[in-house]
Amino acid sequence: MALYEHIYLARPDLTAQQAEALTEQFKTTIANLGGSVGKVEYWGVKSLAYRIKKNRKAHFTLINVDAPAAALAEAERQWSISEDVLRFMTVRVEALEDGPSAMLRKRDDDDRGDRGDRGDRPPRGPGGRPPRPRREESAEGGQF
Repeated sequence: MALYEHIYLARPDLTAQQAEALTEQFKTTIANLGGSVGKVEYWGVKSLAYRIKKNRKAHFTLINVDAPAAALAEAERQWSISEDVLRFMTVRVEALEDGPSAMLRKRDDDDRGDRGDRGDRPPRGPGGRPPRPRREESAEGGQF
């Protein structure tokens, strides 16, 4: 069987429990067709880069799947019919990640708090850029 990472986006007006029910539905479909589901990560409600079906936010969920291609095709067919799923994407991978995904590691990194000493930095002008050097005056007394 092949290994896949499957991510889906659910409508933002669903509760977390309803999003979890969608995940359970996916898991039972895969299990009934001879596959297995490994790690499931609920990433929460996040803002989208652009509107999808008139929504600006969505529930994000990552699922690691070990299943035959036919099982995944059937699960994706059911996702495409569901009105609660905005988008989904399945990627075949060589090996599944054991630890937390990059999204959860990023969340942990954000909780670090103080970033420590960043060393001496040059003074900054308006807009965060270094100040511009002053223009020299020409021999006639005007600026060039």
